Amino acid sequence: MRALVFDRQLHLETSRSVPQPQDGDVLLKIRRAGICNTDLELVAGMYGFSGVLGHEFVADVTEGPPYLIGKRVVGEISVVCGSCDFCQRGIPSQCRNRSTIGIRHYPGAFADYLPLPPRNLHIVPDKISDDEAVFVEPLAAALQVTEAVHISPRDRVVVVGVGKLGMLVAQVLKLTGADVVGVVRREKQAKLLDKWGIVSAELSDLPEQSAQVVVDVTGLAQGFADALNLVESRGTIILKSTYNGFPQVDMTQVAVREIKVIGSRCGPFDAALRLLERGLIDVTSLIENRYPFDNAVEAMDVAAEPGKLKVLLDF
Repeated sequence: MRALVFDRQLHLETSRSVPQPQDGDVLLKIRRAGICNTDLELVAGMYGFSGVLGHEFVADVTEGPPYLIGKRVVGEISVVCGSCDFCQRGIPSQCRNRSTIGIRHYPGAFADYLPLPPRNLHIVPDKISDDEAVFVEPLAAALQVTEAVHISPRDRVVVVGVGKLGMLVAQVLKLTGADVVGVVRREKQAKLLDKWGIVSAELSDLPEQSAQVVVDVTGLAQGFADALNLVESRGTIILKSTYNGFPQVDMTQVAVREIKVIGSRCGPFDAALRLLERGLIDVTSLIENRYPFDNAVEAMDVAAEPGKLKVLLDF
């Protein structure tokens, strides 16, 4: 089979063996996948990663229980033990023994085939296209913002970093009725937000310390610094960023101004599927390019261009 592999150099392998499912896993045949900023950060050196990339995907079940054979599915990225204290408390995203598809100790979805436990899978309703289904994982992550902190309709919420994930976060937050502002650097960002009825602004136009909640989706150290400037005292910063490196943080401000900083990771797939099925979130407008999987290396280069939104891989 084919697989996009990073081991000091990014390359497409074409003669890998098809993985054999173990311990009740199912075998998935990937239909379509999306390139995420995390994939780009892994190639840039985050976690010292080596292996098959990719974790945003839609696939067909080719081997597994009869009720799943032939079903079109998406998959949660944390492969968990099911027995540790976090799993027993219903917090599998923090499983003490977890591996993560295409990120940590588990092969990724940028390959023709991928084995996964059945409990990771969610069947995709017929109404949802393959293009939309690819966005279930990042949309679920966006929904986790509202799990992390209560967003009141009276709140002013600023999203810093309205790229691939930030655009989804802004749309999710709009559903709460809050006053949502997306910080833009490019005209195409402003046009998309305007299309969805979300206010856009440049960073320099926003008053300091005026937002009750700031969501940092930049993946940059400067994004956290900007969030500190925008959030009011006793406000909340939600981190949707992962960083390649160790950013400097002004923790004195956090302490003196009593700011809450909350990390936010994976979210509810079932809710993401409902929002897509009901047409409440626009994801297809975020697709800028698509490539056949044979051109995956070129696709990764394009995805890394500044300001690029979603690039899809078609299998």
